[in-house]
Amino acid sequence: MPSTRKAMERIMWDCHGVLYQQLSAWLLHGLLFDPHQEFFLQRKCPSHSPDSQACGTSSSSKVRGEKEEEEAFDNGKLKNQGIPHQDVAKCEGSSPSATALFTICPLMLPSYIPVRLAENILFIGQSIQMFDGDAGARSTPHWGESMQKFNNKTGPCCRSGWDQRAREDLFALQLHQLKECQEFIFADLENVVDKIRNAVAEHLWKLVVEEADLLGQLKVMKDFFLLGRGELFQAFIDTAQQSLKHLSTAVTAHDVKIAFQKSARKILLDDEPSLQLLHLTISPHNGQSSELQHSATGCSLLGLSYEVRWPMHILLTPNILESYNTIFHHLLEVRRVQTELQQCWATQMQQKQVLPNQVNAKKWRLRNHMAFLVDNLRYYLQVDVLEVQFSRLLQKIGSEQDFESARLAHDAFLANLFTQSFILWKPVFQCLHEILLLCHAYYAMAASSAAPSQASQAKTTTQLNNLITGFSKQSSLLFKIISSMRSYQSNPHLSQLLFRLDYNRFYTQSGGTLGSFAL
Repeated sequence: MPSTRKAMERIMWDCHGVLYQQLSAWLLHGLLFDPHQEFFLQRKCPSHSPDSQACGTSSSSKVRGEKEEEEAFDNGKLKNQGIPHQDVAKCEGSSPSATALFTICPLMLPSYIPVRLAENILFIGQSIQMFDGDAGARSTPHWGESMQKFNNKTGPCCRSGWDQRAREDLFALQLHQLKECQEFIFADLENVVDKIRNAVAEHLWKLVVEEADLLGQLKVMKDFFLLGRGELFQAFIDTAQQSLKHLSTAVTAHDVKIAFQKSARKILLDDEPSLQLLHLTISPHNGQSSELQHSATGCSLLGLSYEVRWPMHILLTPNILESYNTIFHHLLEVRRVQTELQQCWATQMQQKQVLPNQVNAKKWRLRNHMAFLVDNLRYYLQVDVLEVQFSRLLQKIGSEQDFESARLAHDAFLANLFTQSFILWKPVFQCLHEILLLCHAYYAMAASSAAPSQASQAKTTTQLNNLITGFSKQSSLLFKIISSMRSYQSNPHLSQLLFRLDYNRFYTQSGGTLGSFAL
């Protein structure tokens, strides 16, 4: 019926008018006026955090801000003076630290607005918050200049003397024209959002990649969190070896920091600017019980903290740094075990004539098999995983001049590191962890038997037999897991790991078991 259709169109027009008001405030100012949580972008508010108070800001101030913005919107413009300064300070998203506190609420997202467009809208508002939230920390001009360049490419740019106000007026006018249309046209909204997003992404690229030197920052993450500066961490392991064995205390944390500084000076790296932003920490890992934390050694709680400078905080978030720390801990553990096994070789060379030949031969054989596995594991992690994935990341960033693409490439880079280093694949990771623990135990046994007596020889023989049994069991389990899964196309990295471990068919010829008496 025509009358019913007309009434429905009027209702939809009014509803879309509210939608465009919210979009204007968010897309142009990074502000969200939503006291009743009706918009599809909502702020994350942990129930017991300081941010929850921000979510409880009085509705009256937000409603007042909405009314005043509606007046400005109805005039075809969005101006900062249309919202009182005291209300802007209370708006959700006005805080510089709020850029990571917003998310898309699927239940509130209109069915005709795809998630892709909603993600672009979220990206724009958060980026503008970042631009305006720390103006004193940046040396670049306002992103309105990028907007001017973008519009010069895509169409007439209004008038000379381009500034932030003109940029806001231009897009506010376009959104106002969409609001006045009787029919909601998705393609027109998408076109305006894409224009703003392209300009924002272009400015972000200039700000983060060119001026903040994104590639240099990623190189820092690789050098330190991913052990790219191998000589530094080799020197650190040698210097802090005794401290890392002891239970974690405040003294341990201090000793570790001093050892890291000494290691940097030893390899003439103490003048490195990025080193001033890095600090070794002794802190418990998430999910670890208090009992385990109390009994943990310094090495098991070792981590890196990095002082992220503006504007890199939008890429190197706390969660991202935590992911880097997880990988760092795993790589450092493998490197430390490799060093210990090398030290065992030197110790055994000194005492090879002291112990009985049979025991000595068993120790030599077990150490050789342990070193064989650990050396090839580390080569796989460092060359086949880290170097390959980092090269792909740099190539991806260089091929697309778009910050969001760079961010997604970085996320994929970390995800691939977790996958290909088996941190997320518990059967393989647990097996590797047990093997590393057995190698630690072997190193401790070798160190304790440096001055053997008749009683200690019997104890050493028992310990050695237990280590041989455990290592044979775990190496056999690892070989079976990898061999059973390598044929699947979804796990090509398993085939690569097996290739590294079995490059000369020694693993296969030994029946998939290392360290056994039969070898």
